[in-house]
Amino acid sequence: MVSTPKDSLFVLVKSLSKSEKRQFKLYVGRLGVNTDAKFLALFNLLDKLRSYDEAQILSSGIVKKAQLSNLKAHLYKQILISLRLNPVNQNIRVQIREQLDFATILYQKGLYKQSLKLLDKAKTMAIENQEKNVAYEIVELEKIIETQYITRSIPDRAEELASQAKTLSEHNLMTSKLSNLSLQLYGKMLKVGYVRNDDDLRDVKDYFEANLPAYTLDDLGFREKLWLYKAHLWYSLLTQDFLSAYRYSSKWVDLFHENEEMIYLNPVFYLKGNHYLLESLFFVKYSSQFRETLQQLERIVSNDHFPKNDNIASLSFLYLNSSKLNLHFLEGTFDKGLYLVNIIEYGIKKHSDRIDQHHIMLLYYKIACLYFGCGDHKNCIAYLKKIINNKQLKMREDLMCFARVLSLVAHYEAGMDYHLEVQLKSTYKFLLKMNDLHAVQHEMIKFLRSLGDIYPTELKGEFQKLYNELKKYEDHPYEKRAFLYLDILSWLESHLQNRPVAEIIRDKALTLTR
Repeated sequence: MVSTPKDSLFVLVKSLSKSEKRQFKLYVGRLGVNTDAKFLALFNLLDKLRSYDEAQILSSGIVKKAQLSNLKAHLYKQILISLRLNPVNQNIRVQIREQLDFATILYQKGLYKQSLKLLDKAKTMAIENQEKNVAYEIVELEKIIETQYITRSIPDRAEELASQAKTLSEHNLMTSKLSNLSLQLYGKMLKVGYVRNDDDLRDVKDYFEANLPAYTLDDLGFREKLWLYKAHLWYSLLTQDFLSAYRYSSKWVDLFHENEEMIYLNPVFYLKGNHYLLESLFFVKYSSQFRETLQQLERIVSNDHFPKNDNIASLSFLYLNSSKLNLHFLEGTFDKGLYLVNIIEYGIKKHSDRIDQHHIMLLYYKIACLYFGCGDHKNCIAYLKKIINNKQLKMREDLMCFARVLSLVAHYEAGMDYHLEVQLKSTYKFLLKMNDLHAVQHEMIKFLRSLGDIYPTELKGEFQKLYNELKKYEDHPYEKRAFLYLDILSWLESHLQNRPVAEIIRDKALTLTR
């Protein structure tokens, strides 16, 4: 997969909705002198282009090559100013910042009393909405102004501001420590996936315990609790403690439902919390609660009051469709999930500038699994190739590993034996290079390599041997992750019972009365 560099200004222009483009032109046209401005002409040209073409821009005569960089920078800034003025983007966080900016201007003009009045209003708004970083900035500016303008109406003003600054600083320090811990754990998850052995577990555990700050839960505000639950969630996922992951993702979502106003102020965090709750429910196979949680999330996201913007639209597409695929995996209804393939392919194209390769490849892997469950092994292989041939994918080595293993199984099922030997060697070398050859993978490769020496009459017995061997690892602390990527046991059972793999999984789902 070749990476095509994209011009930032061009991407920004193409991301604008019709109403945002109209508003930009109204914003530019507020002064008649701008109607013939070069930056507006450049905007109109970029809006018409299908792809960024610098040669076409220069040949248009709008600008000379030496001036293009400056003109693009000016246009980029003007678009951002226009977007900032759009009522859609006027959330609480922007409003607080705006008040702080206004107060700073008043301070610089020497209008101290007016500045302090605005700052007090902005500070109250910031604290009420858990925006403690900007609240601390406001207090610091108040302190600066108080040194130049003494307000005798509040005798203890100095002590009050010093106390506020100390309290906010402590909260912000706690938030910083917890967010750093969460980010580092997330980085480990993306790089290597789950822990693979006792040494990995010890490293993660030592890091977590050394960097988790001491806290009293009742003293934590909304933002600190959010980062605390995030850190615990990543730790739980890394260590494959999926019940714990379910517990902390539930706490994450419950935190928002206990503070409903935060759903609308932090919609991205709310979406992510529900995404990880659904992932955890998938891992522990709570299918009925999974369906209920997914339906609730769809209702909330489609509500007219839920914030709407490009970023939220992309995340909603990603999380809802990924979860819908998982629901079909849980219930074994692979054929009923095929309609999602076209929806996902269209969504990937539509949101390509806002969804990273890592998440796109995860969707491709899930689609491959969907086709595998339906018995369409050629389409399964086609989607796995998108992952295996992706040279950009530097994260989630475990995804790359299991994509290759599933590809081997799909080639075998499709009767493409002529490709199997080359694939076996390539996959084995890759797993050794990644240092990710686990017992489950080893047994699968050993079985597939021996197929050429097995008589057809002996095949069922060999399937049974492999099943008995792999069954031992189903609940193994480090090997069980293999079954999260591909339900190998159900696949083997389908061969042993001469039944479709989807039917096997459906029967298992019916026995789980959760």
